[in-house]
Amino acid sequence: MNRTGELRASELPLIGNADLWEQLPADLAPKFRARAGDVAVDMVREIQNQISEYSQKLEGMFGQVVVEGVEQAIHQFIDRMVDPTAQREDRAKLFRLLGKLEVSAGRSLDLLQTAYRIGARVAWRRISEFGQTERVPLATMCLIAEAIFAYIDELSLRSMEGYAEAQARHAGAVQRRRKRLLELLLGEPGYHPNALTELAEAAHWPLPDKVLVVALERRTDQHQLPIPVLHEDILMDLEGSEPCLLLTDPERQLVALEQKLGGWRAAVGPVVPLTSARQSLRWARRTITLIQSGVIADRPMVDTTEHLSTLLLLGDEELVRELVKRALAPLEGLTPKQQQRMRETMTAWVETRGSAPEVASSLAVHPQTVRYRLRQLEELFGAKLHDPDALFDMGIALRALRLLGDAAGQPRRLGPAGPPGFTGPPGARSA
Repeated sequence: MNRTGELRASELPLIGNADLWEQLPADLAPKFRARAGDVAVDMVREIQNQISEYSQKLEGMFGQVVVEGVEQAIHQFIDRMVDPTAQREDRAKLFRLLGKLEVSAGRSLDLLQTAYRIGARVAWRRISEFGQTERVPLATMCLIAEAIFAYIDELSLRSMEGYAEAQARHAGAVQRRRKRLLELLLGEPGYHPNALTELAEAAHWPLPDKVLVVALERRTDQHQLPIPVLHEDILMDLEGSEPCLLLTDPERQLVALEQKLGGWRAAVGPVVPLTSARQSLRWARRTITLIQSGVIADRPMVDTTEHLSTLLLLGDEELVRELVKRALAPLEGLTPKQQQRMRETMTAWVETRGSAPEVASSLAVHPQTVRYRLRQLEELFGAKLHDPDALFDMGIALRALRLLGDAAGQPRRLGPAGPPGFTGPPGARSA
């Protein structure tokens, strides 16, 4: 087999890409090179005609790279007809750059790959015309056609590499901006609205009117948890000391969220205006604390809005303990067992303000027992039992005491330890 183009179709061997360039007739290269400029012009014109996104005036970096890419693609093809090993790294970088520019333009690779195919068709059309004029053998034309399409695959691969590299860098930059955006929204107030808008645009995050925050905590039996794949509009911090999510479309995003948070304890904060996101986080984080202490039942996902009264009542633990101490002070002289019975009776009476039989029914005791206890309460509290403000404080104190105490009547600690010597509300029984 020679390299003069004198091949017959029957002599064409089955060859792979590594051998393909060896089969191309080198003596055609000078003739192709003489026509390269005109072919490049035809390719650019055809690409612009068929791809509207590339129809802009070819100026600046984009235009320079497109025109240079077409010219270099043609010249490299011709060079490899002469020397099959003629692969220059600077040209490979050029086609990787084309892929990177598509990421910068916010486009997929589809348009660039379409442009490559258009270029291949134009090249084949001009080579076919040349082949007919110069009477190039059919077998040689088949080899050239195969080389063109193999070459286009190679260029596409270089551009895919550049695209993937730029995508990874872009994704990393976007994630960093989104993390900063989350920090801004959940941090101390006072940021400038323009700063928020600019950062959101850079993070490709449409600013919503309302959001909610989900506070997260790894369960004690979970240490290494995979990062869940969540909706792209959800801002997240799963690596910090207080992991959380910020949702922009709660109704839609919450539906699938619970299934994706296996191994996490989650408290869903209330929906709030965007500028109040830190409040949603604060309430959700407080709910996590109350779940940890057993005040709120532990479920995979807890809705904070179902426990607003508890959050309000236990918002300042030391303050509510002081209220318990003062409002129920008359019970201090009783034994723990007596205090427990009197608190139960007071709770039923304050909540229902019913008669002795009604209170007895709710407590499952005899009415006469209730009457006896109510007389005792009259003796202990006196006029306070008829003072609306005092009754309001007693009701809060009794409710708080139930929340703070476990099944055995022991007070729970929800936050930092209380003052020295403070052992909990009066009436709490020892274990």
